Amino acid sequence: MEEGNNLVKKHDLKVINIVFMIYCLCAAGAYGIEAMIPASGPGLTLVLLMVIPFVWGLPMALASVELGSARPVEGGFYKWIQEALGEFWGFQAGWWKSIANYIDSSVYVILAGTYFALMTGVGETGKYAFQVAIIALFVIINLRGVQESSKISLVVGFAVLAIFTLITVVGFMNVSQNAFTPFTPPDQGVMLSISGGLAIGIWMYSGYEAMSAVGGEVSNPRIIPKATLIAVPLIAATYILPTAASLSSIGQWENWQEGISGDVVGYGTVLSTYLGHGIWMLLFGAIAIMAQCSIYNSWMTAGTRVLFAMSDDNLAPKFIKKVNKKHGVPYIPVLIMAAVNLILCSFEFTVVLVIEVLLIIATQILLFISMLVMRKKMPDSERPIKIPGPKLFITLFFSIPVVVGVLAYLLNGTDYFMGGLIGICTGPIAYFVFKRRYGGLHKSDPKKHPVNRITGLAQGDLYRISYFFLIVCVLSLMGSAFLPWYEGSWGQEYYYETYGADVFGTFLSVIKGFAAAGAALFVVFRVIAKKTEKK
Repeated sequence: MEEGNNLVKKHDLKVINIVFMIYCLCAAGAYGIEAMIPASGPGLTLVLLMVIPFVWGLPMALASVELGSARPVEGGFYKWIQEALGEFWGFQAGWWKSIANYIDSSVYVILAGTYFALMTGVGETGKYAFQVAIIALFVIINLRGVQESSKISLVVGFAVLAIFTLITVVGFMNVSQNAFTPFTPPDQGVMLSISGGLAIGIWMYSGYEAMSAVGGEVSNPRIIPKATLIAVPLIAATYILPTAASLSSIGQWENWQEGISGDVVGYGTVLSTYLGHGIWMLLFGAIAIMAQCSIYNSWMTAGTRVLFAMSDDNLAPKFIKKVNKKHGVPYIPVLIMAAVNLILCSFEFTVVLVIEVLLIIATQILLFISMLVMRKKMPDSERPIKIPGPKLFITLFFSIPVVVGVLAYLLNGTDYFMGGLIGICTGPIAYFVFKRRYGGLHKSDPKKHPVNRITGLAQGDLYRISYFFLIVCVLSLMGSAFLPWYEGSWGQEYYYETYGADVFGTFLSVIKGFAAAGAALFVVFRVIAKKTEKK
C-alpha cells in the first residue's frame, strides 16, 4: 500500500457514467417522496418538488458546476470551501459532510434490507445477513476503483428510469382525478404542511456537490460539471412526473407510505392496479432494492473521498490517506464506512438521522457562501463554465438557498434543531484536536499557511471560531423564540409520545443554553484573538 493524493489512479470515464453516478447519488428513483405526500398534501408536495430545485437544488448544482470547472481536485467542495473561507471552515465542511455521509450511507443498506425482508418474508437474522452481503459486495467493487463503481450506477440508473417512466405513462393514461387536490391536508395549517415536506424535499435535491470529491480520480474531471447539468433536470423529472401521474390515477394521498408490499400505497400501486399485481410489483420491488444498493455504492465512492483529502491536508490521521497500489483507491475510508454501516444497519437510529440531515444543510450553506466569496475574491480567474448574470442576480441566486436552509433548520422541530446544534458544534472541537495533532496545511507549506505560535492554530482561526459561536448564538436565539410559537400547541404531546417523557421544555432549555454559551464563547475568543493574532 502507498500514501498520498498523487497516487490515486485516474480513470477515463464518459459523461454518461458520471451522469448516472450523480443520478444514483441524488435520486435513483422517487423513493422517499411517499413520506412527503400525507405530511404536506398532494398539491403542496408537487409544488415543493417544482420549487425546491430552483431555490436549493439548482443553485447547489450550478455552484458545483462553476467551482468544479475552475478547481477540479480530489476532495471537491471541501477544497473549494477551504480556498474561499479558510482552513477552519473547510475543515467544518469536510467534518460535517463526512459524518453525514457515513451515517447517510447506512440508510440505504437498511432500506434495501427492509425491502428484501418484505419481498421474501425473512426474519431479522436473514435481513441482517443480506445487509452484510450488500456491504461486502460494494466494498469489493469500490476497492477496484471509480470505473467499476460507475458501471453499477449506469446499469441500475437505466433500470430505475425505465420503471418510473412506465409508472408515468401508465398513470397519465389512467387519469381520474386532480393530482393537486387537496392542496394541503384538511385541518392542517400551511406552515405545518410546509415543514412536513421541506426537509424531505431538500434532502431529495441534495448531493450534487458530492461527486466533485472524486475529481482527482477522473482523467478529465471537467466532465463532472457537464454531467451535473444533465443530471439536474433528469432528477427533477424523476420526482415530478411519476408523482403527478400516480396521484392523478390512484389518488389515496393520505395512505401513501414507503414500502413495496401489496398493502402499501405508492408508486408500485399504479402498476399493480392497472397492469396486474404479479410480475410488475415483483419487478418494482427488485428495482427498489437495486436502487438502494446503487445509492449506497455511489456514496461509498464519493462519500469517502473527503476524509481522504482531509488526511492529505494533515487534518486527519495519516493512515487514512493510504491507497492500494494496484487500483489506486483510498481504501481506508472505504473500510471505515463499511464498519460504520455494519454497526448502524442493525439499529433504529432516527435521532441520529436528525443530526445528519442538518449537518448536510450546514455544509451546503457553506458551499453557497463560498461560491459568492470566490466570485468576489477572484472575479477574473479562469472558469471554463461560468454562471451568467449580473452581480445582483448571482448574489440573490446563491443567497436565497441560505435562507431556505435556515428556514428548514427551524421548521424541522425542536428535537431536530437541538440535534443539529450538537452535531455542528463537534466541528470546532475536532478541528482543534486534529490541527494541533497533525499540523494541517502549515505542515505542507509553512509560508503560505502560517500559524499562531501560541495556539497552534492557523492565523485568523480565533476570529473564525468566534464567528462560529456567534452564528450558534444567533441560531439558538432564533430557535428559542420561534419553536415555542411553532410547536406550542402540540409540542408537549408529540414529544411525550415520541420520547416517552415531557422533554419539550428540556429541549428548549438546552437550546437557550447554546445561545448563552455561544455568546460567551464569542466574547472569549474575540478577546483572545485580539491579544494573540497578528494584525
